[in-house]
Amino acid sequence: MDARVAIIGIIVEEESSVEELNQILHEYGAYIIGRMGIPYPKKDINIISIAVDAPQNVISALSGKLGNLPGISSKAAYSRAK
Repeated sequence: MDARVAIIGIIVEEESSVEELNQILHEYGAYIIGRMGIPYPKKDINIISIAVDAPQNVISALSGKLGNLPGISSKAAYSRAK
């Protein structure tokens, strides 16, 4: 399967899930191009964006694992397949 570039947007509302979130990201580290985290204290959340280059099934699995964590929301936006 061809690799695709995607952005995974993550909203962290439960700080207790951060350790597990970071562990999952570490597992997928070979696919991660870059990561940016923005704390937003006004709403008591953190916003993270992850750029990845991976097969679509890997991106979907990563986003799904993250989204299944308590207090974590995630969504992937894909580049066009080439």
